[in-house]
Amino acid sequence: MLIIGLIVVVAALVFATAKLRVHPFLALLIAAFAMALIGGIAPREAISVINDGFGSTLGYIGIVIALGTIIGVILDRTGAAVVMAEAIIRTLSDRFPTLTVSIIGYIVSIPVFCDSGYVILNSLKNALAKTAGISVVAMSVALATGLFATHNFVPPTPGPIAAASNIGIADALGLVILVGLFVSAVAAAVGWLWASRYANANDEELLEPDPISEATGQEVEREEIKLEHRPTTLGAFMPILAPIVLISIGSVALLATRDTEAGIFANALIFLGTPVVALAIGVIFALLLIKGAGIKDRFHQMTVDAILLAAP
Repeated sequence: MLIIGLIVVVAALVFATAKLRVHPFLALLIAAFAMALIGGIAPREAISVINDGFGSTLGYIGIVIALGTIIGVILDRTGAAVVMAEAIIRTLSDRFPTLTVSIIGYIVSIPVFCDSGYVILNSLKNALAKTAGISVVAMSVALATGLFATHNFVPPTPGPIAAASNIGIADALGLVILVGLFVSAVAAAVGWLWASRYANANDEELLEPDPISEATGQEVEREEIKLEHRPTTLGAFMPILAPIVLISIGSVALLATRDTEAGIFANALIFLGTPVVALAIGVIFALLLIKGAGIKDRFHQMTVDAILLAAP
């Protein structure tokens, strides 16, 4: 009965958002309440469960998205995103941009959670799409499938470790990694091929009004970046690289100490590798990219704009 109820609720959720154009937040809220009632939870208790679920999710991923969006806005406004895109295209050429972001996602998501990885790499993906002149949606699919493939199949992310434990091969993580790398490569390749079919899709049909302009009633003014204020390649990459490296080291430290008590050094690495902390450090590196007059006021405005972008 519970499975049938879940299928009905999911189908109704898809129909409400795709056909009736109900806002996903409201549709998910109604679906969650309906699922709670089907599962035998009393109405008053269902509200508490939904509140707890919303609060815990917002407390983690909400802060990660906000910090990642602040980094993204600064990378965009300072020209750092374009510098990164140009550097990657110089290295890998611009013939297969969807393959490029798929490979980047495939590698990054081995040590980094796919949700954090997507937030961190989003501005780079947008810059690559703009520079290469292809669909942002296609690039998003290529990046997301690359990230999600290794996240689900390759340790040290928790899912494949738990799966290995369930089938009794927790002591053979090396084998799990080797097999996972192969299987996830196939999954990522399928995502890349699908995304490549829509590389020239018309994004204009899918674009919604700019949330910053919609909220403030004013057009976003683009800063003209002076040549002397253009970031260096290393400086442009640091707001992205620093969180990825820190999260990776933290994941390795967590894996290495999972059967023993972590020492002070390991705990420090695990703390710095927490996505919220790592992205906060990324924001500091991004702040260093803002050059010229009025840095404090410009950083404040970029933060306000980033929150407006992150909120939906």
